[in-house]
Amino acid sequence: MKVALLILTLNEIEAVTQVMPRVKREWVDEIIFVDGNSTDGTIDYIKEHNYGLLLEKKPGAREAMVEAINNMESDVVITFSPDGNCIPEVIPKLIKKMQEGYDMVIASRYAEGAKSYDDTRITAFGNWMFTTLINILYGAKYSDTMGVYRIFKKNLIKDLDLDKDITYTTPEKLFRTKLGWDPILSVRAAKRKLKVSYVPADEPLRIGGKPKLQVLKWGAGYLFQVIRERFLWR
Repeated sequence: MKVALLILTLNEIEAVTQVMPRVKREWVDEIIFVDGNSTDGTIDYIKEHNYGLLLEKKPGAREAMVEAINNMESDVVITFSPDGNCIPEVIPKLIKKMQEGYDMVIASRYAEGAKSYDDTRITAFGNWMFTTLINILYGAKYSDTMGVYRIFKKNLIKDLDLDKDITYTTPEKLFRTKLGWDPILSVRAAKRKLKVSYVPADEPLRIGGKPKLQVLKWGAGYLFQVIRERFLWR
């Protein structure tokens, strides 16, 4: 099983210089950055350390992530944020669990033995609400449905139509935002009855930079997707 680490960055130089030295190259077969055209030295750092680099061609990381996945040699991908929220030492645990035969393994912030130190009351409620709703609507048993930090078979992106604009266009137009695929990946994995598990993983406070959460817009867009997927789409 070849594994690629796919890292999302946008002006994260303070965090990248602290987090990336903890990522051991021997853990994975490929390390690829998808960068939103940073201006703070993040790109220079990536190039200096000979990591793979793909720049966004238009706002929103999703299309660049699809391009990266389509061109990587690995069979499995770990999506990772180097802003301090994702603990690098969890990477080998995710890979080991994946090797047991799962389609996806989530680094769960809300599993027993884990905690998010970065949550606000609003984000904690939102994560709880979405996870509870998805579990009820789709008969799943998730402890965390929204997190970026997870490992999955790269063919899921095509198999679950996560590379198609139709999955996102309507909510993005309605709420004037760009959506990621993490919640809808959780939903469609549950619909397909894929084999999913988790490893407990704390979420530390982010390091430097500016939070990029659009809580209301993303929340509305993801809620639209979750409801539409259950009642309007087959």
